Amino acid sequence: MTIRNLKLIGLFAALLVLSSFALAADEYQIDPAHSSATFTVKHMVISNVPGRFGSVTGTIVYDENNLANSSVNAVIKTATINTDNESRDKDLKSPNFFDVEKYPEITFKSKKIEKRGDQLVALGTLTMKDVSKDIELPFELATLKSARGTRLGVTASTKVNRQDYHINYNRTLDNGGLVVANDVKIEISVEAKPVKTTTAK
Repeated sequence: MTIRNLKLIGLFAALLVLSSFALAADEYQIDPAHSSATFTVKHMVISNVPGRFGSVTGTIVYDENNLANSSVNAVIKTATINTDNESRDKDLKSPNFFDVEKYPEITFKSKKIEKRGDQLVALGTLTMKDVSKDIELPFELATLKSARGTRLGVTASTKVNRQDYHINYNRTLDNGGLVVANDVKIEISVEAKPVKTTTAK
């Protein structure tokens, strides 16, 4: 067998591996109408103030037979922030906090999906303002199979320090406490549906 034939066999084998991955891993689109990103932050040390972002989009690649082939890429539009207080929302959109005109998106892009015992974890990069940091995002996954295809439900939660992402503005109380705490609890709940494919004519 010649070296040329060996190279052809190797190339054929690589194509088979790639094609088997494509068949095994399905792509899903996050459904904004059934998805949300919420957060909670302590105010003046004594109470918790909730908020939410009105736009969560992105894609999920899911392989139920091999979780390592799965991935997620999510995008949150910062201008959709809402805390049910017009004055506060205006401040949050300003350069004091999210600076939405300069930084219109918060993104999370996974690098690896792991299962640790019963816990699923997405390891990836969270980008907010001009900062990108690797984080671990524990999540739960549910699936619903129907005649229209499989739907995914993903819920995740984590805690980040807003100062790490250059959201630095704050005031200090007389007792030394912060008007707005540094730690922010984030909860994400998304529903994803299969990406529609069209047959070439």
